[in-house]
Amino acid sequence: MTNKMLANQIDIGMMGDFPLTINVTTFQQKGNGVKSIYIASLAYSPNGAGNAVMVPKNSSINSLTQLKGKQVSVPFGSAAHGMLLRAFRNVGINPDKDVTLISQSPEVGGSSLKTGQIDAHANFVPFGELFPFRGFARKIFDGAETGIPTFHGVLVRSDFAKENPEVVVAYLKALLEANKMFREQPEAMATNIEKWCGVEREVMYMFFGPSGLQQINPTIRQVNFDALKNSVVTLKQLGRLDASVNPEDVTKWADDSYLRQAMKEIGLNYDEVANAKDFVISGEDAQTKEPIKDPKMAAQLWLKGNDKVMNFASIKNMMTMLQKLKAEGKQNQGVVFVHDRNNGWKLLAENSFYVQNGNEISAFLTQKDAQDFAQKSGVKVVDFQGLQQFYAQTQ
Repeated sequence: MTNKMLANQIDIGMMGDFPLTINVTTFQQKGNGVKSIYIASLAYSPNGAGNAVMVPKNSSINSLTQLKGKQVSVPFGSAAHGMLLRAFRNVGINPDKDVTLISQSPEVGGSSLKTGQIDAHANFVPFGELFPFRGFARKIFDGAETGIPTFHGVLVRSDFAKENPEVVVAYLKALLEANKMFREQPEAMATNIEKWCGVEREVMYMFFGPSGLQQINPTIRQVNFDALKNSVVTLKQLGRLDASVNPEDVTKWADDSYLRQAMKEIGLNYDEVANAKDFVISGEDAQTKEPIKDPKMAAQLWLKGNDKVMNFASIKNMMTMLQKLKAEGKQNQGVVFVHDRNNGWKLLAENSFYVQNGNEISAFLTQKDAQDFAQKSGVKVVDFQGLQQFYAQTQ
């Protein structure tokens, strides 16, 4: 995309923070006076959710520390690469000596996970959820655990924007309309995206539906600049960026005037959109009709053939509904979502760990977090299969 923008074959491009950094700095070196301008944001995570480390489904590996001496692949120079290096260093693994890192694209990395040719694969949106959803991988680390923000942004060639400001504004108005549609009709929009690009609707919903892994916000804020600063620092460490690039200069890459104009023309207030509350699960429980008060403790069920997701105030209520459906002969129930008790990250229920304390069930991304929580209550950690067996016995 960057090469085609340089060649004046693409005017507007959308990409993650690491490729965006490479795009802007490449234009600075080779653009012959033309710049690449960061004009709007797509989705973001303030802590890095969306990037992930996965292992084959049946692997015995459950943590990053167990990857010492193993072979791990990742698309070099990507946000996932930066996340992986930071994650390794945080657990005392030297990525240059303690593991064998190889560069693989998402497609190749997925095939390698399927065939067991690698011990782990790290990737970015949407592959960290897509591969586990397709059943051949399991996530052992979420980028959110690094606490480093990530996002995708919109870039435009400066000469095109100057000559055609009405086109840039029109594009951004369409983007704003799409954002509105996704917030109002997340299931329908996720279903459309599956038709358009082949990524299953459940995976798109995991990212952009209520309590999703990433929040949609088109404005340019400090969280975006923080992500770009991290990109500059990491890419310089990897030797993929000129040493002269100053992380503090990232604020100069942005121009939100086109977005402000687009918002003005459709009656939106930029500051209100920038400071809007996160899109989280709300409403009432599909089983008990009680209000959903804590999105972190909520669960969801998207039945195959249904247009809408069923929301539950608790995992217990969701499990009760699953047993009811099973009794009705509905074995092929669809997809169950739960949320990490500590952080609220949306999880695939079948790949999560659970602690049951009385009527309260808590879900966790990692086995270690579940074990730490279980020790406080003196109870055991179970997987989703174990949770299902317990409820089957109590009915």
